[in-house]
Amino acid sequence: MADSITGISFRELTLGQFVDAVASAAPVPGGGSASAVAASIGAALVTMVAALSEGRPKYAAHAALHEQSQTAGHRLAAQLLELADEDAEAYAQFAAAMKMPKDADDEGKARKAALTTAARRAAEVPLRTVEACLEVVATAENLVGRSNINASSDLDVATLLAEAAARGAAANVLINLPSVDDDSYSGEATARVMALLASVEEIVATVHAGVRSGDARDPLETAPG
Repeated sequence: MADSITGISFRELTLGQFVDAVASAAPVPGGGSASAVAASIGAALVTMVAALSEGRPKYAAHAALHEQSQTAGHRLAAQLLELADEDAEAYAQFAAAMKMPKDADDEGKARKAALTTAARRAAEVPLRTVEACLEVVATAENLVGRSNINASSDLDVATLLAEAAARGAAANVLINLPSVDDDSYSGEATARVMALLASVEEIVATVHAGVRSGDARDPLETAPG
């Protein structure tokens, strides 16, 4: 997927190029894309912790968890980078709808329909980002006390990034809902995003407490799928 500035995926940019793009006067990449990228880095840190735990006799009882966590981390990191692209595309679609003519009745109706469609997508993409952030923090939580203790602070950082990203993406969901012009959908989306945020915050608090304690944990009875 491509952003409207460079014509290529954000994945293809250097870190410096992406930061410069965010800092420019161009409307994209904005907060939604930045949130998704931050969460992607969080997912990468979770993957790193699992990799640093793999093959160590001290953590052999958690070998399956380490393997599955790496798989999940790679998937989530890639998914979130795609969502960064999608978020930029969604905003570009909304911005294009805003510029449509509206003087004549038929023009106004067409513009309103386009805005409604674009706003819905601009809310749905960051909602998916919040959902992915929940997966990131849940994957990190599974590793607390079951992975290389020397990298436990990286789990803290991963969840801090994912929580900030979830909050940022949620803000983008909520700000776009009024333009969707559908009270039922807006109510459901609001309830969904607030429930997701509550789950993220609860898990992140558990991660922080677990990292601070440094306590080892028993293997998961059922490894995550």
